Amino acid sequence: MKPYIEFKAQRDLGQIITDTFNFIRNEFKHFFGLILQVVLPYLLVMFAALAFYFYSVGDLTNLITNDTLFKGETQTLIVLFSTVLVLIVTGIIAYVLAHSTALYYIKSYVENGGIINTDEVKDNVKNSFWNFVGLGILVGLTVGIGFALCVLPGIYLLVPLSLSFSLMVFKNQSVSDAFSNSFSFIKNEWWISFLTILVVGIIVGVIGSIFSVPAMIYNLIKMGVFSGEIDPTAQSAMFQDPVYIILNLLSYALKYFLNFISIISIVFIYFNINEKKNFSGTFDRIDSLGKTE
Repeated sequence: MKPYIEFKAQRDLGQIITDTFNFIRNEFKHFFGLILQVVLPYLLVMFAALAFYFYSVGDLTNLITNDTLFKGETQTLIVLFSTVLVLIVTGIIAYVLAHSTALYYIKSYVENGGIINTDEVKDNVKNSFWNFVGLGILVGLTVGIGFALCVLPGIYLLVPLSLSFSLMVFKNQSVSDAFSNSFSFIKNEWWISFLTILVVGIIVGVIGSIFSVPAMIYNLIKMGVFSGEIDPTAQSAMFQDPVYIILNLLSYALKYFLNFISIISIVFIYFNINEKKNFSGTFDRIDSLGKTE
């Protein structure tokens, strides 16, 4: 049997990172299998739109190079705009569904001692879709305004608001309550939470940059950088190169699933703070003493 990971426990930074990867390793097949069941149709449309976007950028680059962009060749612009719109919409849906599936999976894992109620997770994801969209818009606008005014307010707001989704799921709070309560919830724990998010972000960023290397190397080879005969026109043709498109799609797909490292680590941050404030895990363990199955 897979070892059970107790979420309701206090952890330091190292333990949060270690248990994040332990959870992914232990639950990899079931966890990502369930996520794919929920988001796969939208992922397929999103990556199809992304592939067509690369191809359309190649057409647009050719029009700019030939100085025919505004000489009756408006169809390319319409196609590109439509592709970007489909890409944005399906991307938002895929991310929202994946985020909510991950959180409700962990909630089922915690409440059932490591056993996942798949139907319950799917129902919760379906019923909470617009709550996640609403909270996501609220968090995005708030953090965006914070970064626009000055970088520091944006960073300050990002830390508590990243926990608002966990408050909404694990404490069954409304969108407005989860948004407002996240600031009081993280009181006296901002710095350790920020440090954990920063370290995990660096880890995810480094791994993600590695996934981009094959496409970058292929691009340099096609442009003739290594041979010393650089072709300046090769870049526009590169966007319509099937190999280049496939390498980029693989890179984006791997980066998409890398996001779950951040999501799971934030859940561990939430339970760490909640345990310090409410001792919920401690009370559960005391209550279970002397009980038998």
